[in-house]
Amino acid sequence: MIIRESIYAALWALAAGSAPFASANRRLRHWADVAPSEQPALFMSEKGGTAVTKALGAPIAWTLYADFYVYVHSSDPYLAPAMLLNPLLDALEAALASSPATGIQNLGLPSMVQHAYIAGKIETDEGVLCDQALAIVPVEILCV
Repeated sequence: MIIRESIYAALWALAAGSAPFASANRRLRHWADVAPSEQPALFMSEKGGTAVTKALGAPIAWTLYADFYVYVHSSDPYLAPAMLLNPLLDALEAALASSPATGIQNLGLPSMVQHAYIAGKIETDEGVLCDQALAIVPVEILCV
C-alpha cells in the first residue's frame, strides 16, 4: 500500500529545492496570474495514477503522475525568456536524477517508491513573441 501524500510531498520537496524560485506552490496557478516579481515560479499538478495487479491477490503496483509547471518572465528586450527557462529545467532534471550508485530515484521512500523520473515530452513556450516563457515537465512515479 502506498501513501500518496507522502510520495507527492517528497517529489515536491526535491523539485522546489532544485533552483531559487521566487515562488513555488503545489497549487497550480495560470501564468497570467503570476506577477513578473513572483517569477521564476514552480507549480505542481497531480495527474492521477494507474493501477496494475500482476496476479489474483497480488498487491497493486501503482504508477502516479505529476506535472511541474515552470514559469519565467523577462522584460529585457535582449534576453530571450528561454535563456532563463533552460537552466531551471536543467536544475529540475538534476534534482530528479537517479542515484549513481543504484540507478534509481526513490524520493527517499524506498518502501513505497521504486523510481521517479521525467517521462515524455516537455512542453515549452519559449517566449519568443512575448516576455513570458513556460514549461510543463511530466513526471512518473513507479510505486512498490
